[in-house]
Amino acid sequence: MSPPLTAEQIAELRDEIDRILARLERSMAVSDKATATVELDQTAVGRLSRMDSLQNQSMANNLAERERARHAQLRAARARIDAGSFGVCEACGGAIEAGRLFVFPETTECLRCE
Repeated sequence: MSPPLTAEQIAELRDEIDRILARLERSMAVSDKATATVELDQTAVGRLSRMDSLQNQSMANNLAERERARHAQLRAARARIDAGSFGVCEACGGAIEAGRLFVFPETTECLRCE
């Protein structure tokens, strides 16, 4: 079992989560514009261009969905920090490895339980 996180590590992770959240929020603002409905006016664009537009919209929607999901996970991680339960595996109650949290601060389980 790994040792619990130090106060310094938790502060560093809190700062990192805040940086990631800010970056995601900026990206989500841009993504919202990219996911606007594609115009399918037959006279405005050729068939291949419409297909490209639909594919681009689909990729933008997928990216936006992933960003929203990670944003929610990171906000939950931030709430766990505030509640004092950050770094505790939700499955076994053991400590989550610090290295894992520095790579995936939103994780809720240790490597054994994942």
